Amino acid sequence: MIRRHFHDLPVEARQAIADKAGPVRAARTADGGLNSGIAAFLETDRGPVFVKGIPTDHPQAPAQRREAAINPHLPRACPRLYWHIEVAGWDLLGYEVLPGRHADYSPDSPDLPLVAAALAELQKTTAPTDVPIKAAEHRWAAYAPPGTAALFSGDTLLHTDLAPHNVLVDDRAHIIDWAWPTRGAAWIEPAILILRLLEAGHTLVEADAFARQFPSWRNAPAEAKEAFAAANAAAWQEIARADAAPWKAVMATHAVAAHAHLQTTPGAFPAR
Repeated sequence: MIRRHFHDLPVEARQAIADKAGPVRAARTADGGLNSGIAAFLETDRGPVFVKGIPTDHPQAPAQRREAAINPHLPRACPRLYWHIEVAGWDLLGYEVLPGRHADYSPDSPDLPLVAAALAELQKTTAPTDVPIKAAEHRWAAYAPPGTAALFSGDTLLHTDLAPHNVLVDDRAHIIDWAWPTRGAAWIEPAILILRLLEAGHTLVEADAFARQFPSWRNAPAEAKEAFAAANAAAWQEIARADAAPWKAVMATHAVAAHAHLQTTPGAFPAR
């Protein structure tokens, strides 16, 4: 998606933001991010605010509306949503600005215990019933081995995209960018995080050791883990085929390796 700057927004949209946040004194476009037409840090008379937005007719606009709806249900470590407006053809969210930098997932990173603490908090969060989010058994049904998708069901709120750029770290870790909230088994989140740890340079054994901090992963049935690994590998392979971005091919490779390890190594990723 083409990233625009704050001053590229229509005058009506900028005025609506000023009405919510106060007169804008300075604006800095955020680095990175793939799913927002605008992502900017604003300095206003009422304090800092992070604004992200997308054209209302964009295919990903429903995901941003879902992100707004889920915000009141998130753990406190996640940024608070101040306001949500649709104006001048734009869907705009105004967020609390959190300090920090993107997390470092590399082996022995001091950020890893903070990430684990944030995930432990999230593991205790029940998915709301008043927000229309997908259930895991439906989201991955097309990729799961026949008859296994029901193993993914549960009532835990899952983020499902804990890439390092979706975690900010200062004295704790903050989970941001809730475009893909899902209701499902709690152990799915550590399963997904394993791939991001592999991407950061961990071995399969090291990534599993990190995941085993969470009771949900330790106690998950082996057949459920294998079924999800198969589904996740199939999903990433499809993503990589549809888009030649190198990082997507890398993620597909890691997903296939994780599934193969479960299939071929007796006792791999054991429930303990």
